[in-house]
Amino acid sequence: MKVAIVILNWNGSAMLKRYMPTLLKYSNMDGVQVIVADNDSKDDSMEMMQREFPQVPLIRMEKNWGFAKGYNMALREVEAEYYILLNSDVEVSEDWLLPLVSYMDVHPEVAACQPKLLDFKNPELFEYAGGAGGYMDKWGYMFCRGRVFDSIEKDLGQYDTIEPVFWATGACLMVRSADYWAAGGLDDRFFAHQEEIDLCWRMRSRNRGIVCIPESVVYHVGGATLNKSNPYKTFLNFRNNLLMLYKNLPENELSKVMRVRFWLDGLAALMFLMKFHWGDFKAVFRARREFRRLKPEFADSRRENLEEASTDTIPERVNFSLLWRYHIKRQKTYSALIK
Repeated sequence: MKVAIVILNWNGSAMLKRYMPTLLKYSNMDGVQVIVADNDSKDDSMEMMQREFPQVPLIRMEKNWGFAKGYNMALREVEAEYYILLNSDVEVSEDWLLPLVSYMDVHPEVAACQPKLLDFKNPELFEYAGGAGGYMDKWGYMFCRGRVFDSIEKDLGQYDTIEPVFWATGACLMVRSADYWAAGGLDDRFFAHQEEIDLCWRMRSRNRGIVCIPESVVYHVGGATLNKSNPYKTFLNFRNNLLMLYKNLPENELSKVMRVRFWLDGLAALMFLMKFHWGDFKAVFRARREFRRLKPEFADSRRENLEEASTDTIPERVNFSLLWRYHIKRQKTYSALIK
């Protein structure tokens, strides 16, 4: 098989039923197969799939393993040159697949790519989860072409060039299977959130490319599993971000970045408190406690990543503070940040 499009599902019957017909119609190419892997859903997802889409192979798991381990377990059962990890709440467009496959076929130095991600509910806007490709600042804060924090741009074609990026969104991530497993796959200890960024960092540190290919367009609903303001999501994002930094930062940066993040995380908690987001406030401190508890378990991963890295300098991990430029200098778009 050339391309395996794998949807990891958990209680997503309605999403599968809505978006599967378009996916099957617009992914009808030789060597391409759509597969649904189910994280022990409690709704009628599997019954619905067997009834409505009997041609789609199903991988059933005995419990909800989360995004990372769920994908790792499912992909071990799939043989393909390329994997596409696709959220169940993504609607693809007519010509979405060919640009991705064509580019990867002629650029063996590239490990992974993503399409342009637009907002399903407001198609003129970029979508929060990935925009036109992701980057990271010196302190570990993420932003995208088309989205910086909560400032989301209209898609006016301003990011329609193929560009190297630091990370590609897990909402629609195409990755060479060889690179996926060479880098160790998704870190299942993350459970969910930022695991695809961690994977992309490992691949980039091994001097493998990540790009966004805007000729390919998909539309993402977003927030279908956890609401953006959910305290558990806040906990996972803060904890996993710290774990990712610990795993991947070069030795000469680790202590300084962690010291700065101690104060910046405290500031973030204070901002939540001032907005009366009590659950999010507590989630930040819980995340930092959990990071300290888990840190020894990640020491071997850090050692391995540093040993396997062939470069410390990744241009898409930019050498400025996103918080400073966004809040103080009022640079609220990717174009303003990079100018």
